[in-house]
Amino acid sequence: MAFYEQFLDQTKFGSYEDYLKNFHVNVPENFNYAFDVLDKIAEAEPDRTALVWEHVDGREKTLTFGDIAKKSNQAARALQKMGIHKGDAVMLVLKRHYSFWYTIMALHKLGAITVPATHLLTKKDIVYRADAADIKMIIAVDDGAFPAHADEAVGDCPTLEKLVIVDGAREGWEQLDLDGESDAPLERPVLAPDDIMLLYFTSGTSGMPKMVAHNFAYPLGHIQTAVYWQQCIDGGLHLTVSETGWAKSVWGKLYGQWMAGSAVMAYDFEKFIPKNMLAILEKHRVTTFCAPPTIYRFMLLEDVSQYDLSALKHCSIAGEPLSPELYNKWKEQTGHELYEIYGQTELCVTIGTFPWMKICPGSMGKPSPLFDVDLIDDDGNTCPPGVVGEIVVRVRKNPPPGMFMGYYRDPERTKSVWSDGIYHTLDLAWRDEWGYFWYVGRADDVIKSSGYRIGPFEVESALLEHPAVMETAITAVPDPVRGQAVKATIVLNAGYVPSDELKKELQDHVKRTTAPYKYPRIVEFVSELPKTISGKIRRVAIREAGEKKE
Repeated sequence: MAFYEQFLDQTKFGSYEDYLKNFHVNVPENFNYAFDVLDKIAEAEPDRTALVWEHVDGREKTLTFGDIAKKSNQAARALQKMGIHKGDAVMLVLKRHYSFWYTIMALHKLGAITVPATHLLTKKDIVYRADAADIKMIIAVDDGAFPAHADEAVGDCPTLEKLVIVDGAREGWEQLDLDGESDAPLERPVLAPDDIMLLYFTSGTSGMPKMVAHNFAYPLGHIQTAVYWQQCIDGGLHLTVSETGWAKSVWGKLYGQWMAGSAVMAYDFEKFIPKNMLAILEKHRVTTFCAPPTIYRFMLLEDVSQYDLSALKHCSIAGEPLSPELYNKWKEQTGHELYEIYGQTELCVTIGTFPWMKICPGSMGKPSPLFDVDLIDDDGNTCPPGVVGEIVVRVRKNPPPGMFMGYYRDPERTKSVWSDGIYHTLDLAWRDEWGYFWYVGRADDVIKSSGYRIGPFEVESALLEHPAVMETAITAVPDPVRGQAVKATIVLNAGYVPSDELKKELQDHVKRTTAPYKYPRIVEFVSELPKTISGKIRRVAIREAGEKKE
């Protein structure tokens, strides 16, 4: 059952041009995903699998749409009794636990504001978020250090009324107990376009995290995510590698996948082990898979041929730009191409590789039909092919579903990126003569050296072609002559050891592979790169560490 079709005028497209021209999402009045998608699927096919969950310790659980609809009703009633109502902000720190799926649906049914968050937050992080968003309740799984940090923070959070635990018991915390709660349908709240459904805290290169607000139409923007980018299969099983505290989780573990008729695979682990991930793909017959480049890179260090991946039909990649070297290795070993996209927490799929397009390894693809995407120079003019500019989205009328409402309680920051009908992504790229976009880097990450502008990604791609390099991150360091110099922070593959000879070999390799002026004048070998829990390299942490050494 492809449930998404009711929201589109046209669902079958013969070409990218047809898709770009005719893909249009119709947003029903008072749309609420929990009532209008989850409950409708549960009513039509209650026994259809919605979620397959496996913990790294071997525990397993499968939930149908009927199960999640009922549990979400029960959870909503339990939360009402605890004082949660329309417009209240609730932080969810549930990692990859199966309770996330019915709890977030319960909050949608109440019209509450869901604030997903990572379990890595400390007391300081919790206090800041609770104060900034008026968090009324935290719901967490009793696993790891987060509950203890929340205990420390609660006294400094005046709006925080309750701490709620799932799948366990903890002193000072109430339990989300569904036993005895009615699973009868709830009365749906009346929603306005400016009612907030999701609030994500997202960090930039400086300052405190921004609060990205999305309304209740947001899930419909992910039809294209699941159907036309990840190419989820009706009756299939999709696995996106992400913890539920990050925006990528609802991109790949919830909204679009269910509308496409695909169940969601949730592999609940703490530390990523490539062999385990490959075993999960094999055991559960996963049909579509999405992960950051780092995940693919580590899996390729294993003997992929030893795993039966015959059920796998489509692979996609997000979180960091895709290097041609990684694309070619994955295709060689699995037969699958990697479909890349570009997007932000503020948006959904903005530029992507869609079914009708030839893949150009290293390119983000072409603009999504949801957004009017352009590249502009410093004067606001559209850049011709080959010229680097900023990726922007033009909004002529109302923002399309999937686009954020603004930064919550921060009109000045919102205005700084979104004014005169243009949203500025602060990401740089160039467009080739065939319309494909090629990522250069964040405006803050681009290196300005001796009058040249050097994008980190192109240097990283060159280095990754060398057999010694497993991972690398390119950053700028101050240089008295050039203004900035290129620095490469490198993790070596097994069998290679740091040396001055290897450093020069890598520098010469970059000079041969790309323009010579882009080569890294500084090379640092490390055992690992700093990353977010979703696997994204934190270049800002590398820069800060370098500054402390000086």
